[in-house]
Amino acid sequence: MMNTHSFPGLKRLLLMSLLAGYACLAQSEYSRSYMDAQPMASVSTDGVKIAYRVIGPVDAETAVLVMGLGASHTLWGDDFVLGIIAAGYRVVLIDNRDTGNSIKYPAEDNPVLWWQLLKYQIGLGVSTTYQLGDMAGDVINVMDALEIDKAHVIGASMGGMIAQIIAAEFPQRSQTLVSIMSTTGAEHLPQPGRQSTDAIRDMADADSDDTTAKRTEFMKKMGFHPEAIPRQMMAILKAGDRSESIKTITTPTLVIHGRDDQLLSAEHGQHTAELIRDSKLVIYEGMGHNLPEAVLPGILGEIGDHLAAHPIAQP
Repeated sequence: MMNTHSFPGLKRLLLMSLLAGYACLAQSEYSRSYMDAQPMASVSTDGVKIAYRVIGPVDAETAVLVMGLGASHTLWGDDFVLGIIAAGYRVVLIDNRDTGNSIKYPAEDNPVLWWQLLKYQIGLGVSTTYQLGDMAGDVINVMDALEIDKAHVIGASMGGMIAQIIAAEFPQRSQTLVSIMSTTGAEHLPQPGRQSTDAIRDMADADSDDTTAKRTEFMKKMGFHPEAIPRQMMAILKAGDRSESIKTITTPTLVIHGRDDQLLSAEHGQHTAELIRDSKLVIYEGMGHNLPEAVLPGILGEIGDHLAAHPIAQP
């Protein structure tokens, strides 16, 4: 295997792929029992099955929630979902492709990560099984199946990138945009912090089979699918710097970020807000690349106010 220490940029990108998965596990105690009790459905378009749940008042405006790298919809946790419903909205929870009950791709589709990252490092295109634009299209297909003309689109981390693409490319379908702990992908933005790097090193040093099995079991219990990371990471790298596209967003936008985010530092949220005209940026102290219990009421309050300020016009 290639020694990534010889390629600083390559090492950084490899860490990014690992860190994104680790960060999803930062909130170790949460409940998904309410979500699990709700029925699931799916839509298949061109052979791509996307699973989803619809929860909340039938006659309410819809908020579509899109989670991040390697994560099914259950990573939102019951408290977040119930908070959106309590604010007066119906919630559609999406399982991105490669996660949850949506389409899974075979192991032979996995990219050779070091090779793809090396190509990226020297300016060559990376190979992808699918792209972020395809994942945005999956969300639109679910909305079509549910006959939802327009929705409030809320995305976290990679889900925030997908939500940004929807707002930019399908403005007629997005009433509002909420981009949480996400990024524009601009090259000038800071690299992951040392704390996250050390956490990955500690994970890598745990070499017992028992430890590995317990970690995998815990991740899957939360709804995390580590096997999806290589393919989804390539989709992120393929998208590259999306600044020019994000500049075109006119959808009313709320950007939420954590001051203590060690994966995507606060500058990533600040840059997103700078590019979207009239957007609102809220940065929370004590929030990393997660949705911690201490700040969740504030986050839900901001989202509720944002959605309420931009109601969907009735036909």
